Amino acid sequence: MSLVKVKSITTGAEYQFDQNKHAGSGAMKEVYFAPDRSYVVQIFKEKQDANSMERLKNIVGKYRDGIFSQAGSDYWETVYCWPTDIVSVPGTNQTALIAPVYRKEFFFQFGSTNNDMLGIKGRDKEGKWFATAHHQQRFLDERERGNWRNYLGLCIRIARAVKRMHAAGLAHSDLSYRNVLIDPLTGGASVIDIDGLVVPQRFPPDVIGTPDFIAPEVLRTLALPLTDRARALPCIETDRHALAVLIYMYLLYRHPLRGGKIHDPDPSRDEELHMGERALFIEHPSDASNRPLIGSLRPTDLPFGDIAKMPSKITGPYLHELFQKAFIDGLHSPDLRPGAHDWETALVKTVDLIQPCTNPKCSQKWYVFDNSTKPSCPFCGTAYTGLLPVLNFYSRRRSADSFKPENHRLMVYTDQYLYPWHVNRLIAPNEKLTPEQKKPVGYFVQHQGTWWFVNNTLPALKDITGKRDIPPGSKVELTDGLQLLLSPEEHGRLVQVQMVRGV
Repeated sequence: MSLVKVKSITTGAEYQFDQNKHAGSGAMKEVYFAPDRSYVVQIFKEKQDANSMERLKNIVGKYRDGIFSQAGSDYWETVYCWPTDIVSVPGTNQTALIAPVYRKEFFFQFGSTNNDMLGIKGRDKEGKWFATAHHQQRFLDERERGNWRNYLGLCIRIARAVKRMHAAGLAHSDLSYRNVLIDPLTGGASVIDIDGLVVPQRFPPDVIGTPDFIAPEVLRTLALPLTDRARALPCIETDRHALAVLIYMYLLYRHPLRGGKIHDPDPSRDEELHMGERALFIEHPSDASNRPLIGSLRPTDLPFGDIAKMPSKITGPYLHELFQKAFIDGLHSPDLRPGAHDWETALVKTVDLIQPCTNPKCSQKWYVFDNSTKPSCPFCGTAYTGLLPVLNFYSRRRSADSFKPENHRLMVYTDQYLYPWHVNRLIAPNEKLTPEQKKPVGYFVQHQGTWWFVNNTLPALKDITGKRDIPPGSKVELTDGLQLLLSPEEHGRLVQVQMVRGV
């Protein structure tokens, strides 16, 4: 063991790292483990100037305190790998950051195909491995790929992490699948490389971003001087573009702008135009010129590379609408891009629309129930059979007896739960939930062909149709048109049951 002692430049705290335990290397830093692997020391390769040092002090100081001292601090520990201190390396002019070690779920357990031919077992789960169908099917062990519900979950966590930074006036500046660790086995996600945060008029960006995630306006104005006011630089609006791309790739396993259109015979210029000035959504409804060329796709790109078979509509109405806003309305108009809060809301509502696929060999296991006349899993084609209850939510407005539809539904399946945020419209399923609010208030089950809702804890559940109370510990049969008042309180919801028949 070859230990090096380092000391904080702000608090005087002492740390150690083992020169023989190299944790990784990037363009800007070399990373080493502490002897007990409880933290890492990230050593910058280049000397940090005064402005960079001031930025780092704020990142480990007031910016960090502003987020982690607020409600939900335990949650933020799970979605950020946020540096905690700055140290100097003795005998050098180098500066380093102290940061938490990635949680164990963010390291590959099984690795790649063919007995880990790529040697990634034990390495961190950089998001790029999961962002395309080709990477997943060609390189990853099946046991590493997870399922579609978990991808929705990790997208929620990424959206929340970005939302919180933006609410604090901070931009990540290089949001990409390289700077987000994900775990499709649990739905976990963690934003990393936070030392480049951008603050308008104070801390400018160090980089323009990672290819695939750089906003079109940044590429379009790349040749302009940094001092030119027309030059677009990484900011909250460019983060919004990158976030939309990440979510699209994690749910559809393809890039939203990489299609078959060629703009210039020079590959470098073509790339600049394709992702910048002439960027075009591959699913644009009135301009099909950038559709992926089926003949050029690899077998491992399919079926997701074929947008006729896998359009973004399979992600459900809420996400499909945001993809349209992000890659049509907002692609070249940054102020029209959906914010991280919009994505979080749409993702949470989409989770309420999913159904488990009945095909045990289905690669994705879950799908959005589209309420068509013959609903089926878009990933494997397996049709839904039998009756399915769908709960349509209504909330009270003004008059105590007046309810308004919310454009929010809950698809039922055996062991589906009802939570406090379904009962009360003022409770949001986010990082601020109390332990009590995380507990289900009831569940759904099918028994001998009949669907039931079992009330666990709702004190005033009422069957409006049958004009009777459903006290805790009792159940109510779900039938077409049934109306249930979940709570008589001002912000309580009413649900109307719709029975949908499959094949």
